[in-house]
Amino acid sequence: MAEPEQVDVVVVGLGVGGEEVAGRLAEAGLSVVGIERDLVGGECPYWGCIPSKMMIRAANALAEARRVDGLAGTAQVQPDWAPVAKRIREEATDTWDDRVAVERFTGRGGRFVRGSGRFEGPGRVRVGDQVFEARYGVVVGTGTRPAVPPIEGLADTPYWTNHQAIEVEELPDSLLVLGGGAIGLELSQVFARFGVRVTVLEALDRVLAVEEPEASEVAAAALRADGVEIHTGVRAERVDHDGRAFTVRAGGSEFTAERLLVVTGRRAHLDELGLDTVGVDASRRFLPVDDRMHVADDIWAVGDVTGEGAFTHIAMYQAAIVIADVLDRARHARAGADPSGTASVVGGAMGAASSLSASGTSGSAGTVPRADYRALPRVTFTDPEIGAVGLTEQQARDRGINVQVGFTKLGSSTRGWIHGVGDEGFIKLVADADQGVLIGATSAGPAGGEVLSGLVVAVHAAVPLSQLRHMIYAYPTFHRAIEDALRNLRSS
Repeated sequence: MAEPEQVDVVVVGLGVGGEEVAGRLAEAGLSVVGIERDLVGGECPYWGCIPSKMMIRAANALAEARRVDGLAGTAQVQPDWAPVAKRIREEATDTWDDRVAVERFTGRGGRFVRGSGRFEGPGRVRVGDQVFEARYGVVVGTGTRPAVPPIEGLADTPYWTNHQAIEVEELPDSLLVLGGGAIGLELSQVFARFGVRVTVLEALDRVLAVEEPEASEVAAAALRADGVEIHTGVRAERVDHDGRAFTVRAGGSEFTAERLLVVTGRRAHLDELGLDTVGVDASRRFLPVDDRMHVADDIWAVGDVTGEGAFTHIAMYQAAIVIADVLDRARHARAGADPSGTASVVGGAMGAASSLSASGTSGSAGTVPRADYRALPRVTFTDPEIGAVGLTEQQARDRGINVQVGFTKLGSSTRGWIHGVGDEGFIKLVADADQGVLIGATSAGPAGGEVLSGLVVAVHAAVPLSQLRHMIYAYPTFHRAIEDALRNLRSS
């Protein structure tokens, strides 16, 4: 057997986080091998964030046109999916070809290998017939895949995941959706606005169950207004497909549609990585990491595989920490081998490491930043948008925090009243009464994700409630409703 090839860093999985780590380290002068079996860039640019938001933008344009009546005259709308599918195919995904992304990575100095990487002991990764040995360590960014529930009959049917839903060029007449989380609701609303008869089946007692109950109510009402049929508290028991349509038996009823979309969560496939050869338990749903993204000595992980949240912004946040940590390790290793530092190929990159470190949210300048998820923002891009940060009210109470809650409906604000039709939404604040700071917030409305930004700052920086109450909020804006919610803060 040939000797392993020595490199500085191996990155297994070039999704959003893995590509960022690999590219930045290569730019810094390290020898980096990036391994990807699917498409460089991962879910986000091909089957997630980017194409789905193109779909949502188009569907929202239809909805706004339908709101002309009563506001500015009359309008007639004729939905057409063809330009949406064309834009996704040509502008977002290059027809699901990652050549540009591969060239972007290799252009930064990285070496790309197509295939599935697998550990063969500490620091060693095999991909096909090649074995690489990393001087400084291995970064895992292999992401997740749809978690398909073990429903009788499902595996033998041509069901959709988010991949087929994004790639579709001709819409079905009807669609069943298993799962009432963010992805399920976003896609359901899009298809409904383009004339598809959509039915959502959710096993829990409400959609968007991880968010505030008020958010669930607003989202459900909005989708029902678009013609979506929603059933909560029903668990699918069997799925059949007769060659033309799906039938799902759930809660003593039968639901039938031309297509079935399964969006019931995602999970990492750790058993494929050979983690047992490096002493890491592969039986868990995700790969646990510490606050510097360490899985074990000389092994880091970034992105969805860590279980900290299936968001591009989490992957990029974690990537910055890994980049700083790897460069810091390389600097110390090179300094040990060459005290003068003159032979270090990464000397010029240490400024980047220092910059990343100094911008960390935890720790002092000059140290590797530590992960801090207290102010993790998340947005469900339904219409209205639902943005949230930090803890929900129930999560805070479960932790024994002395909770205060402030709530206001967006329609009661001046901007909401001006906006009129389509102004459904609210601001909800969750405060720690003892500390006098916000620890969570939800912003639902026409620009819920944008209004969220100020609330993220407030939670992240632990801005005292007294300061938030004495800020000047621009008038008339949606974000001015935050002032009303602060005024309404009270214990209950």
